[in-house]
Amino acid sequence: MYDPTCAYSCHDVISSYQLNCSMVKGQGEMSEMSGMSGPMIVTSSNCYATDDNFLHSMAYCIETHCPHVSQTRLEHYWEYFLVGRSPNQPTPKEPYSVALLHADPPPKVVVGLKTLLNTTTLVVEEAYLASYNALSLCEEIDTNHSNFGLVVLITGAAIPVACSLLRFVPFPKALASQFNAYFIEPPLFGRRHRTPLHNIAIMPTRGQAMLIAYFFIINIILSCVGYPQAMPNSWYPSKHEELISYVRNRQGVLSFANVPLLVLYSGRNNILLKITNWQHSTFLLVHRWIAIICTLEACIHSSMYLDRYLKSGGFHTQSKLPYWIWGIVATLSFTILLPASILPLRQKAYNLFLASHFALSFIALIACYFHIYKRFGNQWGYETWIYIAFALWAFDRLMRFARLARNGIRSAEITVVDEHNIRVDVPGVSAQGHAYLYFPTLSWRVWENHPFSVMGNLIAQEPERKAPSITTSEEKTSPPNRSIEKIDEEPTRDDSISVESTATKPPFKTGLTFFIATSGTGIRSILHRKTRLPVLVESSYAASSLDELRAVPNCIVIAGGVGITALAPLLRTRGSGVRLFWGSRSQALVEAVRSALGPGVLEPSIVGEISVGRRLDLRAILEREVLEGSETAVVVCGPVGMADEVREIVCELGRKGRVVKLVDEAFSW
Repeated sequence: MYDPTCAYSCHDVISSYQLNCSMVKGQGEMSEMSGMSGPMIVTSSNCYATDDNFLHSMAYCIETHCPHVSQTRLEHYWEYFLVGRSPNQPTPKEPYSVALLHADPPPKVVVGLKTLLNTTTLVVEEAYLASYNALSLCEEIDTNHSNFGLVVLITGAAIPVACSLLRFVPFPKALASQFNAYFIEPPLFGRRHRTPLHNIAIMPTRGQAMLIAYFFIINIILSCVGYPQAMPNSWYPSKHEELISYVRNRQGVLSFANVPLLVLYSGRNNILLKITNWQHSTFLLVHRWIAIICTLEACIHSSMYLDRYLKSGGFHTQSKLPYWIWGIVATLSFTILLPASILPLRQKAYNLFLASHFALSFIALIACYFHIYKRFGNQWGYETWIYIAFALWAFDRLMRFARLARNGIRSAEITVVDEHNIRVDVPGVSAQGHAYLYFPTLSWRVWENHPFSVMGNLIAQEPERKAPSITTSEEKTSPPNRSIEKIDEEPTRDDSISVESTATKPPFKTGLTFFIATSGTGIRSILHRKTRLPVLVESSYAASSLDELRAVPNCIVIAGGVGITALAPLLRTRGSGVRLFWGSRSQALVEAVRSALGPGVLEPSIVGEISVGRRLDLRAILEREVLEGSETAVVVCGPVGMADEVREIVCELGRKGRVVKLVDEAFSW
């Protein structure tokens, strides 16, 4: 910022003199740094660049106070920064070396500060020391600001990666199971995690709470350390004022450093999802807590500056400046975002929440950038935090568009299963995990989309019945040229096909199958009244947490309602060592899912229990199926109450010594 500091310190002292070409204005506002008031001396860049007394005094001061700085650096400072930092500013009329020659013989007098500089002067050493302390400490403090911001940003991305890598460490499975049962999986307090606490907020698990606690602790610690001080200081009258200034600026930088994490954690295409194998719901939960930290720091930064200018009398002037207005816009945007994102609003008006959240977040980012730009230009790099946030935001949006464009516009075929559920088939698309579906013709909100689990990549079709025909032995040995049904558009291995095989083996086609609960209002309920409509598919978002379960010898799958769709790929790929327990309110849904899965999936060896119209006895099931002495994975996808009950029982079994792993497949509000 001030390199070399000795040269900038000379400038700060000598530039306080009135030059022959300076203009003197009336009583002005209090000085921003010193708090002193008095007549304003305005000196233009051209005046500094051409005044002999200023140039010669500066050259002598630099020569005597910068003995360890190379001539090249001094010449560079002189040419580019002696007059100021503005673009297109004038260059001093003579180089540093020439001005130094003109300062010979050396000056012997000290012209009084704040007076007319009509000769070459020595600097007031006390004033020089005060300026040197101010500039050197400012640079050191700003370096601390940047380093501490990097600590927040880098650790915020690195800690999830580091924690996730622990899954590759061969810890004893019994020890890992007990550790998870005590410190990772249970809710922080009480028994509910996915069930909203008083319908206001989601209780984090103990593992999630540790990460949230880290962010609070690290931000508090970094707000309290790294404040070197020195007196005299030309910017501050006391150490108290100096410390207060450093603290309020630190809060602004830390708030900025948290903004990229907010964008990273909320994105669908968050690269940490792939690296860590964590669920999106975990990152969204931590995202909300980081938003609280970021907003608190922004409010502290703003309120401390407000208090400063109210006390100094500069509020009337500062509050009209562009940087101040943009700062208020940014702080208000962050502050409004918090109550506008509460759980009841997200549940009752999710699309309104999404639209307002997008708009306010974008306004906040723009306002943060212009707050810095209007105050400092692009001099000190504070805007870099916002560049990072915009880059992450743009990457997520571009990836969403790419996923949409890859699939193009498709036609969704809708089949009513019962009064609460429908089946949606999208031919010609392949995906894994889950996909976001857009139905642009259902509403003026063409951007509205919802995530749904992919049942599979093959859609079963009704067989095309053919009339019986008589086939002679000659025809069998020399088959005629005719068209036959194909599976996945691949050629059949046999040249002949019988009526019986066509009837018993319905053909399939490439496509996605979804089962959607349509209870309530909004687009889901409207879909219940449609049979075919255009759809955009944003995919794939793979449920990678299920991939690790293939090596677990015993797998218990617990599903509720259409939650079976998220677990269908696991049922297909496991083949053995898996038991399904499914609770459904509708027999029609059970039959529809059985048909969509195709033969060989819901075999008796796989199905432990399918309960229609009554609750599963989860405790009895898990205590029976989670075997002692064998590693078991319990996968649950269903209503929040079911998921929380399974979590509670699994943690109890883990604490009792059972080797059990919990996977809770869920989308988060």
